[in-house]
Amino acid sequence: MLKYILKKLLDLIPTLVGISILSFILIRLVPGDPVMLMLGERGADPIVYAKMQKALGLDLPMHEQYISFVKKAFTGDLGTSIVSKRSVTSEFFSRFPATLELGICAIFFAAIIGIPFGILAAVKRNSFYDYFLMGSSLVGYSMPIFWWGLILILFFSVQLGITPVSGRISIMYDVQVVTGFMLIDTLLPQNIANEGLGPFFSTISHLLLPAIAMGTIPLAVMARMTRSSMLEVLGEDYIRTAKAKGLPLRKIIGIHALRNALIPIVTVVGLIFGSIITGAILTETIFSWPGIGKWLVASINARDYPVIQGGVLFIATMIVLINLAVDFIYAIVNPKMR
Repeated sequence: MLKYILKKLLDLIPTLVGISILSFILIRLVPGDPVMLMLGERGADPIVYAKMQKALGLDLPMHEQYISFVKKAFTGDLGTSIVSKRSVTSEFFSRFPATLELGICAIFFAAIIGIPFGILAAVKRNSFYDYFLMGSSLVGYSMPIFWWGLILILFFSVQLGITPVSGRISIMYDVQVVTGFMLIDTLLPQNIANEGLGPFFSTISHLLLPAIAMGTIPLAVMARMTRSSMLEVLGEDYIRTAKAKGLPLRKIIGIHALRNALIPIVTVVGLIFGSIITGAILTETIFSWPGIGKWLVASINARDYPVIQGGVLFIATMIVLINLAVDFIYAIVNPKMR
């Protein structure tokens, strides 16, 4: 087991190096100059331009800029934002709770609907329920997030007026932020004493549409994976034995079948959570959600090189670590892996 863990950890190094090189090079291939964007076309005095380039380290050759970036990254310094003049690390962690909260809610929404749908489709194989649920999951998987998000806004926010269009909480409330997770912060004693439960319900209403938009594709994946895994388990000999003993179907499905079918589902949930962080870029942009996705999009528009390099490296590291954790969990729950 120790050798397995060490091998997986060593595999991370070339992955992260490759991602850092790609993020470094690709943003510099995008047309636009960060110094020109800061000075404006009319204020681009050659002397001032040269001074700013030198101050930002953009006058150095590309390979020297990359080596400097990697050296600082090893010490935990991912640079300073060109736009805000703040540390990239501090900006990332100030916005990350918003993205993580949205991702957890999206996964929760996907799991509580997708797994029961998959179980029902497997138990009612080749019936109307099976065809309807799997057909719906295929439609859900095929819908682009940006289109689905806009449809949700038009229907629930514009036509019905029952959900907010953007943001995390209503501007009517002044909530003291402690953890960065609004669902937790709004329930802290000091905030309840000042504002009551209004901020908590406002946070839920703001979370609904982004979580549904982000969780629809994972829901479809979970439903299909659960159905496939359940069908495989339901064909095993011990399930037929349990049926022959006269055990209730509920007990057969809930205790014997689902427990063994959960092994591949756990793997898929972990991998989906990693992909949800990357999917946050579209969702957060559509719903003006103040997380790392919206932050990165704004940084690309401003050609804020340190933010893009550091943000992409942070996200890539998290996804790789999530995948690594999934491998470990899979090795624990599945003795064959050990």
